[in-house]
Amino acid sequence: MHDNHDSLMALSIPEISVVIPLWNEQENLEALHRRLTDTLQEMELPYEIVFVNDGSQDATPWTLDKLYSDDPHVAVVHLSRNFGHQPAVSAGLERARGRAVIVMDGDLQDPPEVIPQFVGSWREGNDVVYAVRTERKENVVMRLCYFAFYRLLRLIGELDIPLDSGDFCLMDRRVVDALRSLPERTRFVRGLRTYVGFRQVGLEYERAARAAGRPKYNFRALVRLAIDGLISFSSHPLRLAAYMGLATAGLAGILLVWVLYDAFLNHSAPRGWASLSVIVLFLGAMIMLFLGIIGEYIRLIFLETKQRPSYIISEYKARPVVVEPSDNSLEQGTPSHPRAEVEWR
Repeated sequence: MHDNHDSLMALSIPEISVVIPLWNEQENLEALHRRLTDTLQEMELPYEIVFVNDGSQDATPWTLDKLYSDDPHVAVVHLSRNFGHQPAVSAGLERARGRAVIVMDGDLQDPPEVIPQFVGSWREGNDVVYAVRTERKENVVMRLCYFAFYRLLRLIGELDIPLDSGDFCLMDRRVVDALRSLPERTRFVRGLRTYVGFRQVGLEYERAARAAGRPKYNFRALVRLAIDGLISFSSHPLRLAAYMGLATAGLAGILLVWVLYDAFLNHSAPRGWASLSVIVLFLGAMIMLFLGIIGEYIRLIFLETKQRPSYIISEYKARPVVVEPSDNSLEQGTPSHPRAEVEWR
């Protein structure tokens, strides 16, 4: 994995690792690397940048290999195909070797210039510093969808996941190790980040517009991510089915009393076919809706029980690190976690 040239360029153990999942980001990659490098070098800390190529089909893989050759601080993880944003983030967390790990997107909507504020808050004793978006540059429909999703998740979720906080964050090494120890394969990283706990604090920032290229998260992908997040961190939809069933049964009982009263006392002729049709269609729609909700939970169970890897790595490039003799948690040339070579997290 490492050639002789790499062995002559061993690095200190990174203080900061920056994990960046990428899918067809050739337009932004060089500008992203330049801005990241300028920011991190000004901080005068040992660092590494872990780029995760999530099966890109443009020039992203070639550009990453060139950056790796030119910059000893760059590590590259090539996935065997496109597995999705959350698996790519998980792959980067598995390979990150820093004492703190920053996760950010590769479209420059997460500005690298915020990183010094993350690190400053981390040094004050916070284990997780997550970014809170004060303003978004997407269209009105997308902003409304994001707004509704986070508030719905807050309303029905079983964890207090911060509003308007994405994956852009800094996590201490022990938080990263806790995330990696969790067994599930269908991952909603920002929810798992809340689940593991520790001392967490928000940092407000203005989310920029995409620098170049087309957005990779379309409406369908966002809906899929939202459903996975809601299903993974809330059982309320299942309870809602039970509550609606009880409410419908109560309404049916009231209607039954009215029908019997009208039939025996008023001797009215049968009527109301239109209202009856509406009721039948409504109940049928409710049944299908709640079958769909139950099906989503069954889908998640199905995916977890198969125990397939959430991602597969085709190639991993990273220069070795120099380990202090007193630090037995690291070995030269390997990630910092003893289970870091397990690829199915």
